[in-house]
Amino acid sequence: MSLMTDISTIDAPRIDLGVPAGARVIVAMSGGVDSSVTAALAKRSGYDVVGVTLQLYDHGVAIQKKGACCAGQDIHDARRVAEAMDFPHYVLDYESRFSDAVMSDFADTYLAGATPIPCIRCNEQVKFKDLLGTARDLGGAAMATGHYIRRVVGPNGPELRRARDAAKDQSYFLFSTTREQLDYLRFPLGEMPKEEVRRIAGQLGLAVADKPDSQDICFVPEGKYAAVVERLRPGAAAPGEIVHIDGTVMGRHPGVIHYTVGQRRGLGVATGDPLYVVRLDAGRREVIVGPREALMVSRIGLKEVTWLGDGAGEDAARAGLEIAVKVRSTRPPAPARLVWDKGWAVDLAAPEEGVAPGQACVFYSPEPGFDRVLGGGWIASAHPAEIAA
Repeated sequence: MSLMTDISTIDAPRIDLGVPAGARVIVAMSGGVDSSVTAALAKRSGYDVVGVTLQLYDHGVAIQKKGACCAGQDIHDARRVAEAMDFPHYVLDYESRFSDAVMSDFADTYLAGATPIPCIRCNEQVKFKDLLGTARDLGGAAMATGHYIRRVVGPNGPELRRARDAAKDQSYFLFSTTREQLDYLRFPLGEMPKEEVRRIAGQLGLAVADKPDSQDICFVPEGKYAAVVERLRPGAAAPGEIVHIDGTVMGRHPGVIHYTVGQRRGLGVATGDPLYVVRLDAGRREVIVGPREALMVSRIGLKEVTWLGDGAGEDAARAGLEIAVKVRSTRPPAPARLVWDKGWAVDLAAPEEGVAPGQACVFYSPEPGFDRVLGGGWIASAHPAEIAA
């Protein structure tokens, strides 16, 4: 196949992005198959496509990781797709923004004894904030991405809904999308299964058709979070004590950054029964451990809440709105209720374990399928079941 593909001959759907035919659409391209197909479908559907890829960190200074999002090879792959599909492509240097908004937050959150999700911060602070502003500056009528989530226009404006392909749904990572951003964003892959996306990429002859999905945090090689924190904040991690919830000192640890709530392995202490990390007290440099039942949480305190439901979110919380929530990306939505306890909070219908400060609590509508995303917030506190009872 020649470098430039005649996309009119390809067996692929045409997409309606809700802007006039021929309008300029900015496509955020990571170099993977999803954003590449998004750009190609927008081009095939008659839009004036401009591809934009972000260089997020300096490979000579930060952490190098083969296959990382927005690394050197990915920038090259995005450029090749743009050449093949015949639309302009730009690489923007966002290193300092990424470092300040994502990498620094990642390190500081771990040092504070919480467990961060940098992919959400990247969407929130870089892609859907800074890049969205750049897309407007480039004259885009809309910005499209390859995320697996749906934007549906409801009676009160655009709504965020889970992807049709439940296995690929990325709603947990996009809960902080604002109403204003949702007006401008488009997610054309939300209705498609991953297999269809790869089929289209293959039909187009894109070199990324079989490219593996990125699995880990882009700047964290082999999941070694503590090593990255120590590199970003040299000398900040300090040793301390491992303490049982009954107050017994069990041993010593090299720094709270090496532990997460719910962790069982690698504690370096032993009793007759399994022990888990129940909480982290960074101020006292303590890792608190206990039995599995001590992990059970019924009330979750939240901060930095985004509300995408109808009406005022605070009113919904004060009224005790029944919702469903996800407290981990890999867990299904579970019944819960919004409450107002000197601020946003959630009461879980059934206690859950391993609820960690720094993670996200995402709200869903309680209707069958928990389809609509109502927003969410960052977990600030997790209260044991007997406290919330």
